[in-house]
Amino acid sequence: MDRTLESLRHIIAQVLPHRDPALVFKDLNVVSMLQEFWESKQERAAFPSEGVVVYESLPSPGPPFVSYVTLPGGSCFGNFQCCLSRAEARRDAAKVALINSLFNELPSRRITKEFIMESVQEAVASTSGTLDDADDPSTSIGAYHYMLESNMGKTMLEFQELMTIFQLLHWNGSLKALRETKCSRQEVISYYSQYSLDEKMRSHMALDWIMKERESPGILSQELRMALRELEEARKAGQELRFYKEKKEILSLALTQIYSESDTSLPSDDQLSLTALCGYH
Repeated sequence: MDRTLESLRHIIAQVLPHRDPALVFKDLNVVSMLQEFWESKQERAAFPSEGVVVYESLPSPGPPFVSYVTLPGGSCFGNFQCCLSRAEARRDAAKVALINSLFNELPSRRITKEFIMESVQEAVASTSGTLDDADDPSTSIGAYHYMLESNMGKTMLEFQELMTIFQLLHWNGSLKALRETKCSRQEVISYYSQYSLDEKMRSHMALDWIMKERESPGILSQELRMALRELEEARKAGQELRFYKEKKEILSLALTQIYSESDTSLPSDDQLSLTALCGYH
């Protein structure tokens, strides 16, 4: 722990040279520090200038307030404390994001051969697979091994951005559909590794859920409730939130499209789901 704290102080001194490492997380101006941190990273070309730090506050007539912050690249964090003002929620979300951003700079958070070996062994221990599966891309262990090796040198936040796409494809049923077309896991990984999670991909996934709703009426409302609950639980635990937030956004888009095409009044359950798009506590 002492070595980790010393490494964090060293990173702060490098990236935020005019800040006192001992006071960084006590400073109320953590919002500006987070922005400064990522601007510094972009100047050093660790991340090309592909975006900025973006905040989102959920509409609410009163406390507790919820705020999300999305970092360049797509990683998302939220306030995990019960906040009595929007400004407090924003600061708390920024603090969680800054802590994770700094930890992401540690050497132990970068994908190396040693890290891959340890991760594969942990994956084998938590499944019914074997170490031999790591060399077979047709197995889940082998696919995971291939993904890690394809991202050698990247940080865990960078790798998580790619993993989020595959988590969504699995949740959406797209990976199963691709396997049925005889596409290998290696081919699927290579293909989707070239793409970012953008409006086009979200729209395609929303269309898939519209089809699911037509086949099984009510499934969208059910999935949205589950996604909102998972998002809230993950936020309160201080976890990275993009997977849960993207699920909510995709399902919300699907519901909005369904009911924008309909002139009939909404059933009470579906009205509840649409209301939930504006916030969840």
